[in-house]
Amino acid sequence: MAILTQLFIYPIKSCAGLSVPSATLLESGLQAQGVHDREWMLVSEQGQFLTQREHPCMALIQPRPDGDLLRVSAPGMSDFCLPLAHDPDASPRTVKIWDDLVDAADCGDSAANWFTQAVGAACRLVRFRRDVVRPTSVKWTEGVPSQTRFADGYPLLLIGQSSLDDLNARLAAAGRAALPMDRFRPNLVVGGLPAFEEDYLAELAFETATVRPVKPCARCPIPSIDQQTGIAGPDPLDILQTYRANPRMEGAVCLGMNCIVAHGAGSELFAGQELEAELAF
Repeated sequence: MAILTQLFIYPIKSCAGLSVPSATLLESGLQAQGVHDREWMLVSEQGQFLTQREHPCMALIQPRPDGDLLRVSAPGMSDFCLPLAHDPDASPRTVKIWDDLVDAADCGDSAANWFTQAVGAACRLVRFRRDVVRPTSVKWTEGVPSQTRFADGYPLLLIGQSSLDDLNARLAAAGRAALPMDRFRPNLVVGGLPAFEEDYLAELAFETATVRPVKPCARCPIPSIDQQTGIAGPDPLDILQTYRANPRMEGAVCLGMNCIVAHGAGSELFAGQELEAELAF
């Protein structure tokens, strides 16, 4: 029996994640403790999204819900607090995430100054607007519509625990240290599946909801960044390249599956929940 072993949300894209015991499954991704996954994002002055690829220290920026606030901390800095209530007077700002232009809400100069100091580069914080829908590409969903917020492309990322265990066994054989799951920044971690079986799932059925894996997750260098120190180390892509190059993705190295919500938006998910895994054969 497959089991949902961990749930993660990332309130600010590419900053530290938050492990949560339960979350609400929405069409646009997970919501927990009053915040949505990838609800905020850092952008350059020109509106281009920023990630740990360019700024590994973003791993050390830690957002945590605190009552009606999002409290954000970073090494050597006083905490910065953002109201969870949306500001109807927030200035609009068009931002770019990959090929998408998204109308966002600017979080103001105080936030921009704090995050500029934390990142060490000029940037602004933006928030996803409640009146905006960012549709996902239907190329991989067989025409089924879906939506996301500031995630790279799809509302959920699923990884099987056995898949990481397999990689860590190969790293150990090469004399290298094991990697924790946080290097791969999933939303859903599932135990009880053979290694990489998530690649072949038609769906994962929860008690009142169904999640559909649709697209393999092509990997960038972020898994080389220690999420506790913000320092890049050996990149596991060299090991993954030997057995995880995916011809469906033009040879890109893949680990994990991007997913959409097939039905049951509004359902509650919780760690320890049993799932039914249906293969696509």
